[in-house]
Amino acid sequence: MKYLILQGDGMADYPVESLGGKTPLQAAATPRMDWLASHGTFGLAHTIPDGFAPGSDVGNMSILGYDPRIYHTGRSPLEAASMGVALGPKDIAFRCNLVTIKGEGRQAVMEDFTAGHISSAEAAAIVRNLNRELGGDGIEFHPGVSYRHLMVWRGGQERMLTTPPHDITDREIESYLPQGPGAEKLLSLMDRSKSLFAGHRVNQERAEKGEKRATSIWLWGQGRAPKLPSLKERFHINGGVISAVDIINGLGVYAGLERVEVPGITGFFDTNYKGKGEYGLRALAEKDLVFIHVEAPDEAGHMGDAAMKVKAIEEFDEKVVGTLLDGMDRWNDWRLLLLPDHPTPIALKTHVAEPVPFVLFSSGERAEKRAGIGFNESDAGKTGVVVKQAFQLIDALIGGKRPWTETSL
Repeated sequence: MKYLILQGDGMADYPVESLGGKTPLQAAATPRMDWLASHGTFGLAHTIPDGFAPGSDVGNMSILGYDPRIYHTGRSPLEAASMGVALGPKDIAFRCNLVTIKGEGRQAVMEDFTAGHISSAEAAAIVRNLNRELGGDGIEFHPGVSYRHLMVWRGGQERMLTTPPHDITDREIESYLPQGPGAEKLLSLMDRSKSLFAGHRVNQERAEKGEKRATSIWLWGQGRAPKLPSLKERFHINGGVISAVDIINGLGVYAGLERVEVPGITGFFDTNYKGKGEYGLRALAEKDLVFIHVEAPDEAGHMGDAAMKVKAIEEFDEKVVGTLLDGMDRWNDWRLLLLPDHPTPIALKTHVAEPVPFVLFSSGERAEKRAGIGFNESDAGKTGVVVKQAFQLIDALIGGKRPWTETSL
């Protein structure tokens, strides 16, 4: 048996006026996902447990079958694992975004949480300099991908309140700065980074090209290293993960999934969609399970760009889902789970905790079950199939169990 998990990050949404009152999933042409929805078990899944912030760390932990109420310790330890940064039991990892802040003092506004989607090469030069100048005394900065980087505070504190910068686009930052025990350390580092970045050659070159500069770091998402049983320990299978995003690859490390390198994947709109599908098929030839993640729909949601979100969803459907479906017939028995990790509404530019559409399809299911069904939020809600705890979907995928309720079909 072969298993596929396909995750279109943040695909779910609210109706958008510019799309004629449709959600991006409804507006997008998605014939492959629609076919799966009409042939498989289709409904809504709650990926974010009550009381948890609706982040990709929580949502993807649920998708991979780990109850966040038991295993979640924070976002950044997962990213540390992806980057090969070992954490001791007293070490705290933080996400370190390169951001663009406009203005000063109380009028300072989060203009861009991605620093203009700065390139990984440019960002690495800035972060290496950051570590030389501000690292030491237990503080380490590690370069990641594009705007996403890591800070480790050896023997540090973690109980301060921090805010994801993508939650506060175009807002004044003062009330969202770190607060609580240990926050003064973070505030000092963030403040000192501003003067360090102001004269950096990368920022000077970006300004000359009319591109946004990285004006500061933003520290958030802290936590300690979690302890997760691997999927091999739980289900006696091996697997791989395909993603351009450290948080997904790090979760894969803890789940015991091998990272599958795919050329040209970026975590943005220009990613190699088709390559993810092709390399997914190659990986399945050797592995039992492959988890494929695409970040682009989430990025469009954070940008508030409905047209780009529709395009990203269509690319995902054609080049990832389509490529895989075209190649799966080489195996007689296989199952597929398709869903987003959370909604990222265009209107809000951030994540919310509402349930998301999911489909669970088995190669044995070939008969047309429901005509006129599309893979979208509205049609998923009409099926009456609801999974209250999405972490149980892994048992349905691998073990054939039914963790959903059916109120009407």
